[in-house]
Amino acid sequence: MDSQTIPIHHDDPAGLNGQVLDHYLIEDLAARGGMADIFRATDLRSGQPVAIKVPHPEAQNDDLLMQAFEREETILQALDHPGIVRIVRQPRLNPPYMVMEWVEGRLLRDILNEQGKLPAERAVRIAISLCSALEYIHRDGIIHRDLKPENIMVDSQDRTKIIDFGIALTIASRRLTFSTSSSAMGTPDYISPEQVKGKRGDCRSDLYALGVILYEMLSGELPFPGANPLVVMNARLLSDPPSICSVDPGISPQLEHILSRALERDPQKRYASASGLAADLRNPSQAETARYRLSTKRNNWRTTTRRIWFYVGLAMIPLIIFGLLLLEARREANSPRSVGNSVGTESRSCKPAGSKFPDARIPGCRPEAGSSNERPFES
Repeated sequence: MDSQTIPIHHDDPAGLNGQVLDHYLIEDLAARGGMADIFRATDLRSGQPVAIKVPHPEAQNDDLLMQAFEREETILQALDHPGIVRIVRQPRLNPPYMVMEWVEGRLLRDILNEQGKLPAERAVRIAISLCSALEYIHRDGIIHRDLKPENIMVDSQDRTKIIDFGIALTIASRRLTFSTSSSAMGTPDYISPEQVKGKRGDCRSDLYALGVILYEMLSGELPFPGANPLVVMNARLLSDPPSICSVDPGISPQLEHILSRALERDPQKRYASASGLAADLRNPSQAETARYRLSTKRNNWRTTTRRIWFYVGLAMIPLIIFGLLLLEARREANSPRSVGNSVGTESRSCKPAGSKFPDARIPGCRPEAGSSNERPFES
């Protein structure tokens, strides 16, 4: 067939089989995404297989989405890492499409759909491979923002390659939120809590997504299932995922601690870098030892503080008792009944017993009020 430029009809993508786009022979639809389709093709000049990514017609009519498409192309041209799909450099074409290397292997999504969950050793191996690519792009100031099994190819040696950077951003890029484009925010099952809140996120957002993927590989389940995207996104804002050990008791406590840290709702509590996460995944026992030592120091500090306050409390008890006794003694001393109580409650008379004189009194005696011996002063 002669080389020719043909229109891309997405209503029947399979009908493109055997057609030629410029000098690329389209052979099959490889993947269908939310904004673009990817076809397997052959470069008629070199004979090499390639992948051709073509935006959907509605995306071609959306300036914002086309800006994202062009930004993806620019980002991929600047990257060179075995864990990231490589783009074929060429002049801009019309209609717009992107030519990338063809990656042998299977989508991680297809593997999970087929096997349900993966052995822990394999899941960790895949996660470490992804950490290498994430560390590379993060050092270059690039945030992927949509890491998910649909965007990850896995070869026969469990080496991974990230194949889609459709909504990736550089640190200097203009911010995109729900108010500008909901499709630019990522996939609800994998985006981080801060992205749900409308923030652009940073490298820790990608590590959160990787934590979700690792959770899914280990358990065969998503940490936050839900009937609709709003339920899923709200759940990750308000609650922590179920313990991976409760889903699969065979998972080691050390791996559970690593996963829990990757899935922290607060970005400040997550891993700060992909290399840090990879180091713990390679040596989970050492990661647990370091965390246990830190926890032990904190517990020892709390125990020492409690012990100090206990002894301070014991020392204060005698002082409190003495103070209460002293207060009670002063109150009794100032009571108006204290004198009467000391000699009895009966009235007493100062008149000598048997005296025949009505005005006779005992010297020094003062009769109580109301006593019959008390007389008014007479001048």
